[in-house]
Amino acid sequence: MRRLAPMLLAALAVMAAACEKKTQPTPSGEAGTQAAQGQPAGTGGTPANADTILLGQVGALTGGQATFGISTRNGIELALKEANAAGGVKGKKLAVKVYDNQSKPEEAAQATTRLITQDKVVLILGDVASSNSLAMAEKAQAAGVPMITPSSTNTTVTQKGDYIFRVCFIDPFQGFVMAKFARDELKLGKVAVLQDNKSAYSIDLSDVFTRKFKEMGGMVATTESYSQGDTDYRAQLTAIKKTQPDGIYVPGYYSEVGVIARQAREVGLKVPLMGGDGWDSEKLFELGGSAITGSYFSNHYSPDNPDARVQKFIADYKATYGGVPDALAALGYDAARVAIEALQRAKDLSGPAVRDAIAQTKDFPGVAGTVTLDEKRNAVKSAVVLKVGDGKTQYVTTISP
Repeated sequence: MRRLAPMLLAALAVMAAACEKKTQPTPSGEAGTQAAQGQPAGTGGTPANADTILLGQVGALTGGQATFGISTRNGIELALKEANAAGGVKGKKLAVKVYDNQSKPEEAAQATTRLITQDKVVLILGDVASSNSLAMAEKAQAAGVPMITPSSTNTTVTQKGDYIFRVCFIDPFQGFVMAKFARDELKLGKVAVLQDNKSAYSIDLSDVFTRKFKEMGGMVATTESYSQGDTDYRAQLTAIKKTQPDGIYVPGYYSEVGVIARQAREVGLKVPLMGGDGWDSEKLFELGGSAITGSYFSNHYSPDNPDARVQKFIADYKATYGGVPDALAALGYDAARVAIEALQRAKDLSGPAVRDAIAQTKDFPGVAGTVTLDEKRNAVKSAVVLKVGDGKTQYVTTISP
């Protein structure tokens, strides 16, 4: 027994150290890579540290849409940094706890539960992908914790309840924008659609674009489908080629669109591709190469905008993160600033008080457009159309509601 005692003590010491490490909170602004397991919903509220107001973010920091989550996180952190430099909110500093959902709805739901029950956040920001935000919204609504998605455009996200908001336009508008652009600017008469049949975002955009394009006198020759994560789209593209379309609407994410563009050119399709804000990533140029050049997509903002507020944001972002912010960074920044302004106006930090303050947002000067929330908690704002150039996008036009 004497010989076993030292080993036993050493083992107990290692176990104690591991437990201590697990219970230490992730520092503000760093990503917690372990999503919470399913737990009963809590009530949210002020964090234990009375000198800090803790917000939560859930986003894809790894997986198929990792650039979305990273850009959004950067925009949020920049907004909080500026607010803290100006004195914070109600005399308190702001911090954000970030969890990676790995681009998976089930991970997004679990991370949201952890933010509510364990971290006791006052408000949640996220996600980008609508399927993830839908999973998050159910948890936030049930717990009475306000949630603002920066860039989930599917209509059903805010329909989850009166605690769910967004600072971006919605898919019915975005689908209309590209249908109008295709008919009025590109003068296309017949198009094909290639949609992701497992993405709420892609299906919603596809449905709206198809309906609006037909209403405007255009013809949709065929609709083909793929699933997120696919790598070979040649069969669908070959079927599309047989219909001889003037253009192809691909309302997906950059991770698939770049490959689709290359394979479209391989099978002999030379017509322009069109899409939505899910294209917005520097990775699009890497994945698509010259095949994506000359295509178009709708988006929330353009770095070419000469507005002084936009250019200051771009300069500050570049100084901090070393690159030009994309629309996801701009929307993350706007969502955080809307949240901060609402927290400042709220009579207290309870869920109902913060919710009511967010709902009153009108004419907020965002860098991705002026934000006014309607009665359905959606932002009413314009969209821009960008053309994909050689390694960068080019502003084409603005289309208003």
